[in-house]
Amino acid sequence: MSADVNERLMQSAAALAPVLAPALVAWQRGQGRHHLPWQHTRDPYRVWLSEIMLQQTQVSTVLGYYDRFLARFPDVRALAAAPEDEVLALWSGLGYYSRARNLHRCAQVVCEQHGGVFPDRFEALKDLPGIGPSTAAAVAAFCFHERVSIMDGNVKRVLARVLDWGQDLSVTAHARSLERAAALLVPEQGDDMPAYTQGLMDLGATVCLPRRTDCLLCPWADPCRARAAGRALTLPVKSRKLQRGRREHWWLWIEHDGHVWLTQRPDQGVWARLWSLPLVDDEAAVGTWATALGVQTPEIQPAIDHALTHLDWRLHPRRLVLSARPDPQCLPEGADGRGRWVPLAALADWGLPAPARRLLTGR
Repeated sequence: MSADVNERLMQSAAALAPVLAPALVAWQRGQGRHHLPWQHTRDPYRVWLSEIMLQQTQVSTVLGYYDRFLARFPDVRALAAAPEDEVLALWSGLGYYSRARNLHRCAQVVCEQHGGVFPDRFEALKDLPGIGPSTAAAVAAFCFHERVSIMDGNVKRVLARVLDWGQDLSVTAHARSLERAAALLVPEQGDDMPAYTQGLMDLGATVCLPRRTDCLLCPWADPCRARAAGRALTLPVKSRKLQRGRREHWWLWIEHDGHVWLTQRPDQGVWARLWSLPLVDDEAAVGTWATALGVQTPEIQPAIDHALTHLDWRLHPRRLVLSARPDPQCLPEGADGRGRWVPLAALADWGLPAPARRLLTGR
């Protein structure tokens, strides 16, 4: 990227700053979102929790989880003291489970190293486990009124369009240039600064969408340089595409007397450290386990197609109902040899992947 291209971006941001901030603040106060529970607090614990939950998850999905989390873990000390399995159980269904593990670890670090009080500066916040620059900026801006720009995916899209920044954001240097330009647009400290930050998030979530722009509703329609050039929907440019994989496994649903055999997933990979049904590679392996456990004909359940960010996974459940409980050593093992008989009535207390929970509970 040439110095001239970068300089033009900075000049564009500096020229638009006096126009963009006042327009966005006024729009946010009149037409932005005001009903979200984490918008009416300066408690960094609640803002942080919402930001982690909202990563790659829709607001409508997060609302119920947010309320349940706060009911069980009302503050960072309560979350830090909880067993990881309990945290994962409450997270079940939200996906991206590394967020829950990092959430738990971050709470412990805040308690162990910061006396249960979140740091009040962006630089210190982003050093905490699982808190990237965007989450750190949100906490710093909303809770401590630090003049810093949030840069989640929605915000990058809005800024790339209003500034007509057509450089590839997959390239680190281009993404950092947009971050520097974004910093020029943030108003000075005061009531306008958090309203501006919230307005950016609202604009990207409700008006300036990935495949549709409601420019008639946008407070930045007139100064938007990509709109004027007729290329808003082509921005932002991000050429590096995630390569999706495909995977197929068979699930052993081993049941006896109202209990199901669950194994813990490995520490790394999909569903890390969650409890789930044992996986095998093919129907022949199902038959081998059925014979070993004295089951003549496993019950065939409908296949489940589960889509992850990077993976399409087909799962074939096979139910093996045992007449007697075998020695645990004769059952499939999970990570580190961990397996448990879990009452079907108590599954809500266990951290299960969403498709396993739906399969076993019927909902």
